[in-house]
Amino acid sequence: MPELPEVEVVRRGLERWVRGRVVARAEVLHPRAIRRHVPGAEEFAARLKGRTVGSAERRGKYLWLPLDGTDAILAHLGMSGQLLVVEPDMPLEKHLRVRISFADGGPDLRFVDQRTFGHVLVTPLAEAGGRQVPEPIVHIAADPFEEHFDEELFARRLRARRTEIKRALLDQSLVSGVGNIYADETLWRARLHGARPAGALTGPKISELVVAAREVMTEALAQGGTSFDSLYVNVNGESGYFDRSLAVYGRRDEPCPRCGAPIVRESFMNRSSYSCPRCQPRPRVTTA
Repeated sequence: MPELPEVEVVRRGLERWVRGRVVARAEVLHPRAIRRHVPGAEEFAARLKGRTVGSAERRGKYLWLPLDGTDAILAHLGMSGQLLVVEPDMPLEKHLRVRISFADGGPDLRFVDQRTFGHVLVTPLAEAGGRQVPEPIVHIAADPFEEHFDEELFARRLRARRTEIKRALLDQSLVSGVGNIYADETLWRARLHGARPAGALTGPKISELVVAAREVMTEALAQGGTSFDSLYVNVNGESGYFDRSLAVYGRRDEPCPRCGAPIVRESFMNRSSYSCPRCQPRPRVTTA
């Protein structure tokens, strides 16, 4: 699933191509794509017609386009969602779900989603932590790149969790935007095993963890994100290539870039975790 860097790549493309444009028409070609827009397709289209799109915004893995400062088009890409900027006369994509046309006759904004796990909706904006965000995501925590990300608050809340550090990193109500890939890469950089208790981390180690998360996602962003298949693309349909720079994720039995020990894979929440057994020793199990 796309994580913060992949979503940010899309946000930057939307900022360039749709900001300031007026919606002429919206078409829903598959009802599942707007399943969270409860009033339905007709109301969805009516809410968009004639509205001016503002600056593209993001929190964690969510994208939104403000509409006249009161509502927003909120999008989550899910497993395979793509927001593409396409010339109006180009053939419709096989898995096109929503098409938005603009009054200037320029490129469409098209939501394409092969697996239909993503969704879009029109929703009011609300204030959350000093920022206007769509109402459905007011419970989502700030991500490490936001101006309003409070590292001291994050540290206090993290130490209060009775859970493993990797589980805490994936909790979007604690910190948003970090998924399985970047959690493993962040933990490798911070020399922490994902099973370390979150409550046992010191303040300096938490700061190191935040720095590591920002570093790895900044590097991924510079390379267009991580694309393991052709479904993860920017608004022009281009894939990222940070997968070539991953230190541990997906590198089972390959040498650790830091110490040379073979990377190990462990099962984690019906997924996989990758780590270096030498740089990131598993915490000892204590018995009463």
